[in-house]
Amino acid sequence: MKIDLTTKIKSLTFRNPIAVASGTFGTKDEYASFVDYEKLGAIITKTITLNSRAGNPMPRICEVAGGMLNAIGLQNKGLKDFIEKKIPHFEKIKTPLIVNIAGETTDEFRELTKVLNSHKHVVKGIELNLSCPNIEKGGASFMKKRTLIREVIEAVRSETDMFVSAKLSPELGDVVEIAGDCISAGADALSLINTLKGLAVDIERRRPRIANITGGLSGPAIKPVALRYVYEIKKSYKVPVIASGGIMTAADALEFLIVGADLIAVGTANFINPKATLDILQGIADYCKRHQIKHINDLRGSFNHTMNIEGPSIGG
Repeated sequence: MKIDLTTKIKSLTFRNPIAVASGTFGTKDEYASFVDYEKLGAIITKTITLNSRAGNPMPRICEVAGGMLNAIGLQNKGLKDFIEKKIPHFEKIKTPLIVNIAGETTDEFRELTKVLNSHKHVVKGIELNLSCPNIEKGGASFMKKRTLIREVIEAVRSETDMFVSAKLSPELGDVVEIAGDCISAGADALSLINTLKGLAVDIERRRPRIANITGGLSGPAIKPVALRYVYEIKKSYKVPVIASGGIMTAADALEFLIVGADLIAVGTANFINPKATLDILQGIADYCKRHQIKHINDLRGSFNHTMNIEGPSIGG
């Protein structure tokens, strides 16, 4: 049986719902020996900032129970380098490219969008990093106020008609309420969720295990939180959702699809298994075949809100 995994959001068509989460798939072709990029539904880049960033001091990654902490600090070579050295590479790949961007001011978000909009032959969408917990300027600290979130989205929207997704974290506050602000300000979709701030201690030295003290928690530990927010957002709004947070296996991805996710962004799993995206994609296809599901849309949002608990009756 042929399974149709085609997914559509706005004017974009994705060959399947599997994408890679920002910051987990290198900056260009680091995973090319493991993954055929043409088999992915979408590629979401590492966060790009207007100017280059050195990132946070080392050490800035550590494993913890149920995942990892990272405080990379948005290290990247800046917009100019991305345009000159990365765009030519992605131009050869037919998989839709979504560029994740972050700014310290509204004007920086605006400028990033303006430049990227001039490369629409390659860049098919923008993901707004509104919630990175690992930088002092910008990120969650800058974006705490909902009025600023609206201003950034409106500024970005004024510069492009491309697909725009707002990436949110519970660190910002009530995600469901903030999602409404994002949608009314012009976001086409929501990316849920970004990492949660966490801490790990080296008990022998009684010091933090990463130099930044705190970092973003990702991996299986945050999956129930991410799943909850995807479910609540899809129940509250008619808006596409790019789901991420602890998606390690096909079973994880299927949970998100069943509660309504449109795209699945695989993140931490890539560090453990470089072929995780393709394994998850195959697992979804196998599940659909096993359950006689011909199109992914017949699975998406099929969550049954009721539980039928069978067993002996009590009393009577």
